[in-house]
Amino acid sequence: MAKIGFIGLGIMGAPMAGHLASNGHTLYTYTHGETPASLLDAGARACGSSADVARQADIVIIMVPDTPQVEEVLFAPDGVAAGLKDGLDRGKVVVDMSSISPVATKDFARRIKELGCEYLDAPVSGGEVGAKAASLTIMVGGSEAAFDRVRPLFQLMGKNITLVGGNGDGQITKVANQIIVALTIEAVGEALLLAAKAGADPARVREALMGGFASSRILEVHGERMVKRNFAPGFRIDLHRKDLNLALATGRQLGVALPNTATAQELFNTCAAHGGGNWDHSAMVRALEIMSNFAVAQDA
Repeated sequence: MAKIGFIGLGIMGAPMAGHLASNGHTLYTYTHGETPASLLDAGARACGSSADVARQADIVIIMVPDTPQVEEVLFAPDGVAAGLKDGLDRGKVVVDMSSISPVATKDFARRIKELGCEYLDAPVSGGEVGAKAASLTIMVGGSEAAFDRVRPLFQLMGKNITLVGGNGDGQITKVANQIIVALTIEAVGEALLLAAKAGADPARVREALMGGFASSRILEVHGERMVKRNFAPGFRIDLHRKDLNLALATGRQLGVALPNTATAQELFNTCAAHGGGNWDHSAMVRALEIMSNFAVAQDA
């Protein structure tokens, strides 16, 4: 059993931490607001700061929204780094499971390693459903020794767990994932919109395409959402916009052109401008519909 710190107990972090607590690990927590009662009932011990978590735990997991929040958690005066400096023992592991800048991640890792501790970037894919079901895909960057040490904890939170490479490689894998997902949603939206405008039944077009080379998980799940007009949030557009901002910023830093990613981001921006920041990201099709003055299907 390990002494684990968990910082950030939102819609993803709370269930992830719950899996660790329910498997007998000692859990030290810190979050904006209060630690959920379900975690306290499972034995979690609420701390007063990120530094306090780092003093108590051997492995510190972070799950917060974006790069500035991770930097604050790590390096604020009462942050994780301050707690690590106070410790008499070295060799603790900091694990950032947020989705943030790959470039910033390399700097964060360097600064934590200078304190004699290990650092893993381990962003996830699977959303709230995957967090609750402990079926997340986890993409890890860092040393093999640190990965092997933390892997039993990853296995309590996810199913597909891969050590991709060194620090930053987990985050760049998540960015790549989000590019592929966004562009495929855009392709499915264009295809179904064109079919519907031509007079075909988009539900049957989707059914036919599911049996061919165009078949994909996104055509299956998000294509159905488009046809049924179900844009209740699964993974919110605002979160995907954040991830594509990371992709575009990283592309600029590396001198890599990402023209189709930029187009997908503009479509998400259009949705947000029409009040859709909290829609599911499959609602990117709404931007295409607005531009075409035609909808794939009628709202229920």
